[in-house]
Amino acid sequence: MLDRIGDYEQMRIEVELPDTDIEGHAIEEATVSGWYVDEENAVEKGEDFIGIQVNVDESIRSVPSPATGRLLEKVAKKGDVVRAGDVIAIFDAEEELEDI
Repeated sequence: MLDRIGDYEQMRIEVELPDTDIEGHAIEEATVSGWYVDEENAVEKGEDFIGIQVNVDESIRSVPSPATGRLLEKVAKKGDVVRAGDVIAIFDAEEELEDI
């Protein structure tokens, strides 16, 4: 779904649990340990927005936001077990429109 707001286009995106962390370690399954951003709050691309406990080694890792925008919905709740590829959040992502 796209909505034009000023010079930006809002794009609703589903954020999935990645299959690797930022260090390249594989993630198959994890437990949501907590959220760093509340629903309706702004988030910058690359900002950590959720913490996960990786079930293989029980380490806590942060997941960075894939886009700048706003967190609309926390699909995965604290304590939920999620697998790589599962939708964990819904964002309104901003993309600057190019001049035509």
